[in-house]
Amino acid sequence: MRTPRALRPLIESLATVALGLVAGGLLIWAFGHSPVAAYRALAVGAFGTREDLLETLAFATPLMLTALTFAVGVRGGLFNIGAEGQMYLGAVGATFVAGMVPMPAGVHLAAATLAGMLAGALWALIPAVLKAWRGAHEVISTIMCNWIALHLSMYLAINFLAEPGRAERTVPALPTARYPVLSEESTLTAVVFVAVAFALLVYAYLWGTRAGYELRLAGENPDAARYAGVRPERVVVLSFVIGGLAAGLAGASQVIGRPPAWSLYATLGNVTTLGFDGIGVALVGRNHPVGGILAAVLFGALAKGGRLMEYEVGVLSELVRALNGIIVLAMAVPELWNLVGRRLGR
Repeated sequence: MRTPRALRPLIESLATVALGLVAGGLLIWAFGHSPVAAYRALAVGAFGTREDLLETLAFATPLMLTALTFAVGVRGGLFNIGAEGQMYLGAVGATFVAGMVPMPAGVHLAAATLAGMLAGALWALIPAVLKAWRGAHEVISTIMCNWIALHLSMYLAINFLAEPGRAERTVPALPTARYPVLSEESTLTAVVFVAVAFALLVYAYLWGTRAGYELRLAGENPDAARYAGVRPERVVVLSFVIGGLAAGLAGASQVIGRPPAWSLYATLGNVTTLGFDGIGVALVGRNHPVGGILAAVLFGALAKGGRLMEYEVGVLSELVRALNGIIVLAMAVPELWNLVGRRLGR
């Protein structure tokens, strides 16, 4: 009996999760710890109580968006790994509007959110233009933009946005620019609904509009897309702009949607690596907006539950990170293999 085609990605993902857990268990055992106790602590830490579940979702929220940045690029035939830098600028944009531009409640929150998204999209236009009209490879240009964004954002945070008397962070978002906290037991705010809604909106765009179909066609079969009259420059710009909006929203979510600081750290410590982690989330989610939401919850569980695993079982934090990498790598292999195959096939 053949497996329905629609279920194959789910079955493959579940199989690779099991494989990753087995490999991670062997690593835990090699360092003298009980895999059963470690995984039990991981599950309890991530989903044991209502507070744990909400905190897991708080960790997952920005990853849903940075995964979307990479996923949309892949759907358009691009390797946009610039979510990290676009997220930095999004955080800076949201910080400026939320902390230094007083506005009425409601309007202020919307303005700060849009400022973060637009800052991310504008930063994404740099590699988009270089790719579309100069032929620069997007991997090289996005890596360069990530480094520029890192130092530019730190410079702006320290010299223009710093809170007086607090050198370690920027001015906090004003109360009128903060997303409502859903529970005092966790740091989850209503920004999670915005992240999910944006991912679903991108899904509707890619699979429900002509422009979205053209974008996916350009990624799956560039020759057929050119024959059908699809302009590659338009696809490149749209892919990068959508990805930049998602990454900018991810950065904003950590400033105006994550207590208790409600601000950007001067070292960018509350946003760093989230853009790169989103690549793994996208691969696990098969570069699908809905799959990215589910994969982000898994990553959030690893981040939240790994803390209890270290505290209760004694698994070192470095080993917890290695365990995360093993599970992610095992889950990403099928989609990575498909991506390489499509590239070689061209």
